[in-house]
Amino acid sequence: MDITSEIRTKLGEDWLPAIYAGKVRPQRTRAYVLDVPPKENAAEIQHTLLGIELKIGNKRFACPDLATARYLRVFARFGCANVAVPYDITRISAIADELETSWQKTLLNLLEATRDDAPAAGSRKRRGVLKDLRIEIEAIGAGDAMPQFKQSTSQRAG
Repeated sequence: MDITSEIRTKLGEDWLPAIYAGKVRPQRTRAYVLDVPPKENAAEIQHTLLGIELKIGNKRFACPDLATARYLRVFARFGCANVAVPYDITRISAIADELETSWQKTLLNLLEATRDDAPAAGSRKRRGVLKDLRIEIEAIGAGDAMPQFKQSTSQRAG
């Protein structure tokens, strides 16, 4: 069994793509494009005079609120460029909490699994797990750029 399958089995419903597929994609969402390289990235949230920004490398992305910045940071960390963001901003914070917890559990399990490996082998396994995360999220998809709304209204004739 490869390391990604091992971690996926240990985490079960807490596996990051499982949370994304089960709790994000069934909602009304909008696609968000992060211009990040498909690799592990250092992503930090910055509070500026103009608001909240997500800094990834030398690029900055304006975010409407802290919850959205936290949500996007999870995906930016492993280089996922296209993600779905819940349209209902009241739900983003709770989902961001779950995704951050899943990310930390994944890293802890990865550390445990590579404890006895040489540094180069551990890095290779880490890159493999992050690539598998990215592939699974991309397979689930980011959805439409704008959510679909019902166009019909019930109005009385006459």
